Amino acid sequence: MSNPVKGAGRSATGKAPVVVVAGGGSAGHIEPALALADAVMRLRPDATVVALGTERGLENKLVPARGYPLELIPPVPMPRKPTPELIRLPLKVRDSVRKTREVLERVGADVVVGFGGYVALPAYLAARGRIPIVVHEANQSPGLANKVGARFAKRVAVAVPGTPLPKAEVVGIPLRPSITSLDRAALRAEARAHFGLDPDAPTLLVFGGSQGAVSINNAVSGAAKDFADAGVGVLHAHGPKNTLVVQEFPGRPAYLPVPYLERMDLAYAAADATVCRSGAMTVAEVTAVGLPAVFVPLPYGNGEQASNARPAVDAGAALMVEDADLTPAKVAELVVPLVTDADRVAKMSAAAVGMGHRQADEVLAKIVLEAAGV
Repeated sequence: MSNPVKGAGRSATGKAPVVVVAGGGSAGHIEPALALADAVMRLRPDATVVALGTERGLENKLVPARGYPLELIPPVPMPRKPTPELIRLPLKVRDSVRKTREVLERVGADVVVGFGGYVALPAYLAARGRIPIVVHEANQSPGLANKVGARFAKRVAVAVPGTPLPKAEVVGIPLRPSITSLDRAALRAEARAHFGLDPDAPTLLVFGGSQGAVSINNAVSGAAKDFADAGVGVLHAHGPKNTLVVQEFPGRPAYLPVPYLERMDLAYAAADATVCRSGAMTVAEVTAVGLPAVFVPLPYGNGEQASNARPAVDAGAALMVEDADLTPAKVAELVVPLVTDADRVAKMSAAAVGMGHRQADEVLAKIVLEAAGV
């Protein structure tokens, strides 16, 4: 693509590093990659950071918005079950690796940093034996791409202890400074005014990842009257592909449905508690800002979302409800009493503080620059 390269130039100490990040697909892969990119630029303003992505990934929106060049490569989705796609997989891998290698050579990559997913696997295979590799794994249960990449990576960084990858170093998940330095109390009035929320009412934030979650949407919106009766305001991101119509209750705090939240920092500041999924990135952000949570793990995959939520639950910073158990009645029974109990909210918030690794972005950036050797 023709984006201007951010940070072009040379330092007085030698060659300016060229860092290639591979974390396309979902926000859970892209946001840590971009947080790392920002940290690299803070430490080495002369650096060049290039992101790898695919035509259909969310990175097409997020990466250019942060000012980084995006190079598109063919994705390598891994079928979970035996299908005709398995027969064609070797050819797809070979084609993607060849095109990825061309990108790495053209940009002069000094190091490849992978965050898992469809983009990371061809990046690892293209860089193997040619360019140093750093792997970052956000989940306690690694995906296939990172299992492969870790076998020949120079450094392997993980978010939590016990992640079964060789040479694993616990660094946490890279987060944006706007999250790690967020003062929710100081921003509360501004945040609630930004969204048009009641300035004084207890407020619940609801979201289900970048695309929303239908089960969460239905269960929480189904308890709208219970929230209104309890004097609770709700900010609910239902996902851009979903719709949500909620009955209005005049004279009560607003229940505000929105497709997507561009300013998550303000959303966190506006809220007293949250109901959300428990992807690794979400758990890291929610605990970093000290927001009490009711986590509803995605009921698919290998159970990694439940594993992600468990430390916060054990610390007293969160509750966890299985997706199948989340009903309007359950929300009324569990969530309404939580968000209206100021003492309980304060205790859960205090329990969350200190759980995360607030300097993970710069710790990982130093690892990456050291691996690059420039």
